[in-house]
Amino acid sequence: KVLEMMGRTSQPLSALVRDMQSAFPSSGEINFTIADPKVSISRVHQHYQHIAHDIDWLDGLSMSFDRWRLNLRMSSTEPLVRLNVETKGDKDLLRAKTKEVSVFLQGETPATRK
Repeated sequence: KVLEMMGRTSQPLSALVRDMQSAFPSSGEINFTIADPKVSISRVHQHYQHIAHDIDWLDGLSMSFDRWRLNLRMSSTEPLVRLNVETKGDKDLLRAKTKEVSVFLQGETPATRK
């Protein structure tokens, strides 16, 4: 598929990747050391479940919204939670949602955070 797209568009792979990253900015995997990962993931789920369009538990917790989505996975060997956030072309929204979810993971709510 990638070679087909490169041939069809006459663009190098680097340009295709750059276009994809611009269209769907991503936080990349962010690791959090958390004493009780299940509680933290549950806290995020409870906060966002009412506004999520789709919730999937196949690979951790994945939630999709109008203009962004998130995935949270627990490490099987360490007390870590891995967060990935992606938006539809909005880097400001990416930063805001990454920060917001990070706060919930660490046991705070945006209202109680200093």
